[in-house]
Amino acid sequence: MKILMLHGINNHNMFGKRDPKQYGTVTLAEIDAQLQALGKELGAEVESFQTNSEGAMCERIHRGFTEGVDAVLINAGAWTHYSYGIRDALAILTVPVVELHMSNIHAREKFRRHSVFAEIAKGQICGFGVDSYLLGLRAAVSAAAYAQ
Repeated sequence: MKILMLHGINNHNMFGKRDPKQYGTVTLAEIDAQLQALGKELGAEVESFQTNSEGAMCERIHRGFTEGVDAVLINAGAWTHYSYGIRDALAILTVPVVELHMSNIHAREKFRRHSVFAEIAKGQICGFGVDSYLLGLRAAVSAAAYAQ
């Protein structure tokens, strides 16, 4: 089983340095390592991709479709609230999409409470820090297994 993990804008590549009160001190490399380890336990290969470019994100989603990934995890950061381009790219997928966020977007600023991906995602996990990623991976593997 292949799971595609998409890390978006909001400078996810700067995790560990960026707003530690909100996001902790864990780095993106550490998050990806935890996903790889859990993926092995669950019998899934996890491929991670991070970009601060909306077009590159759409192209990676399209490539995921042609590669036949079994599920997609996405923490799109700020794009969650306004990127209809990424939303439309995700809508092309015929596999489960799990939206995740380290912070509880529903307890933050009003503009962060709306997700343009919500209606096409299998589900959303937020507010559990790094565990949001691990819970999301478990959900994606489970959803993909049921979809087969």
